[in-house]
Amino acid sequence: MTIPAYAAMQNEEDLQERMLSIVMRGVSTRNYEEVLPEVAQRCGVSRSAVSRRVQEASAEALRGLCERRFDEVDLLVIYLDGKDFGGHQVICAVGVDLQGKKHILGLTEGATENAVVVKDLLEELVARGVAPERRRLFVIDGSKALRKAIDDVFGKHNPVQRCQAHKRRNVLGYLPKEMQAQVGAVLRAAWKLDPKEGMARLRTQLEWLEKTHPQAAASLREGLEETFTIARLGLSPMLRKCLTTTNIIESSLSGVEGRTGRVTRWRSGEMALRWAGAAALATERNFRKIMGHRDLWMLKAVLDEGRSLSEESQISVDEGRLAA
Repeated sequence: MTIPAYAAMQNEEDLQERMLSIVMRGVSTRNYEEVLPEVAQRCGVSRSAVSRRVQEASAEALRGLCERRFDEVDLLVIYLDGKDFGGHQVICAVGVDLQGKKHILGLTEGATENAVVVKDLLEELVARGVAPERRRLFVIDGSKALRKAIDDVFGKHNPVQRCQAHKRRNVLGYLPKEMQAQVGAVLRAAWKLDPKEGMARLRTQLEWLEKTHPQAAASLREGLEETFTIARLGLSPMLRKCLTTTNIIESSLSGVEGRTGRVTRWRSGEMALRWAGAAALATERNFRKIMGHRDLWMLKAVLDEGRSLSEESQISVDEGRLAA
């Protein structure tokens, strides 16, 4: 005689999904026996089978994530960043479409400083429908390898925004503690100014740092102009606040970390990638639209035209003067 509860417990597909769901809620892998107590064993489910089912379910989740296509999604922004899982690096790509919806685009094992790994990830996105001819905004943490990979795969016609928060942390990391507050305030204030004026202020700061702390100066100089990319595009204040840092992808990775934080032993990069993929999909279900999403039409206009709104305004003024 078939007992429904018994049959349900023995259904491998349901068990995999259930176990993965439980683990993604923060249950330690060491506490499976508390999730499936003696009743589970009486239904024919061993404790070793639980671990095996979770492994299979996370592998399936990662496979599903890496096979998703984006042919019909108009992605305007792509964020790239990395996360450490017990010494194993995982690079993540998050996209934002015209409606402001966020998408986990893909994951790969490796460091953001590895140009080959990053290029492979971007080429995989192209193969899954992220058209390289479409002009997009890329937001990155400042890694040279990320910048090179973007140029190699998507071309040099895409605007790139260097994360201002990363730049500030990197510069302050080379300074003594008593100087960090002052220099940090200068950076924040300069980034709020018109790009031309802000760059002038930071060049003055560079000249001063070169005499006293050359490493901090070198860190500030590298990619400095790209910290003003969003300001040059002439977007709304809300979009400027949202797109000048990698906070969107960092918050996504924080959600992944919250779902994998109970893991105490990362056996391999393959395990880190599986868990990161499953946790990323679980995190994606709670995504909300980005701040300022109603103004994304402005970014689309800039990307479609290939020039900034401020440049277009100036052209209109010049044409008016010529007509007069």
